[in-house]
Amino acid sequence: MLKPTILLIEDEEDIAALIKLQADMSGYKLHVEVDGLNGLLAIKREKPDLVILDLMLPGQSGLDVCRKMKNDDDLKNIPVIMISAKSEEIDVVLGLELGADDYVTKPFSPKVLFSRVRAVMRRGKDKEKAPKILHFGFFTMEVERYQIKKGEEPVPLTLSEFGILKRLLTNRGKVLTRNQLLDDVQNDDAFIVDRNIDVHIAALRKKLGPNFKHIETVRGVGYRFKEED
Repeated sequence: MLKPTILLIEDEEDIAALIKLQADMSGYKLHVEVDGLNGLLAIKREKPDLVILDLMLPGQSGLDVCRKMKNDDDLKNIPVIMISAKSEEIDVVLGLELGADDYVTKPFSPKVLFSRVRAVMRRGKDKEKAPKILHFGFFTMEVERYQIKKGEEPVPLTLSEFGILKRLLTNRGKVLTRNQLLDDVQNDDAFIVDRNIDVHIAALRKKLGPNFKHIETVRGVGYRFKEED
């Protein structure tokens, strides 16, 4: 069985060595590039299963690499995990908006990084099976375009609100805990904690309108999307 391939673009040798060691232990084949330009060329050449991308790189920044990947039809579906210093959080948000799937801040545990790798790859497989358009009441969700419409009118949602609603919709009738919702949207907005889910739910209800009653609070557990009558 072929090992999944990961391309790491990281110019700090010590960090790259730690990641490579953990990749070997975790059953992945890992190739390292040390700058953005050669990293992008390697992505085009090798078409890896996943890219781990440092934000601060010589030659071409991680944001530039991510932008070019997501604008390339041959590369845009390759998942990306960004690694960054804490001081680069604004850049992380930009990276997520460009299409990166997750991020990890330095310093980090290689084991934690590869738990994220497994989660992102699993989500990628789930996305392949997931429906592209979801309907509920007068609303339509276009999953790949991150767009909600009520009739023909767009409903402006943040990425986290969109992620929470999508998770609820694809699990209609099931009760989802706050932690389950948090796991699903951690890559959409960079800074979410458990109780912030309640804030996002309140914002969703307000934006979807006073007659939208389908998101139910299950006291002490979480939330459920109620089946339509």
